[in-house]
Amino acid sequence: MNTLRNRVQLIGNLGGDPEVITFDSGKTKANFSLATKEVYKKENGDYETETQWHKLVAWNNTAKIAEKILKKGNEVAIEGKLTSRSYEDKNGNKKYITEVVVNELLLLKSSKKEENDK
Repeated sequence: MNTLRNRVQLIGNLGGDPEVITFDSGKTKANFSLATKEVYKKENGDYETETQWHKLVAWNNTAKIAEKILKKGNEVAIEGKLTSRSYEDKNGNKKYITEVVVNELLLLKSSKKEENDK
């Protein structure tokens, strides 16, 4: 158990194309969202699908890879770490954000639109 660490692994579908920013310093950042689904059986026997949305951020080379290969609807596997931060909005209200900082990503399946375009 001495190897436990902050590690997140998710498989899901992208909610949109990555939004990529390149800073004056040369660093690159990609923001994107991932939907994961869980299906479970309710007491009455019906099946229920629950979707969770996750905010993801990738930096530098990982961000550049995300920009090149990821598109809305793609099924991807990611590994990263969970981070939380807060900020004040323009009205002075404190806002909290939890996101996954992506270290690795793997394209599992292209979106249906991309497959039809081929």
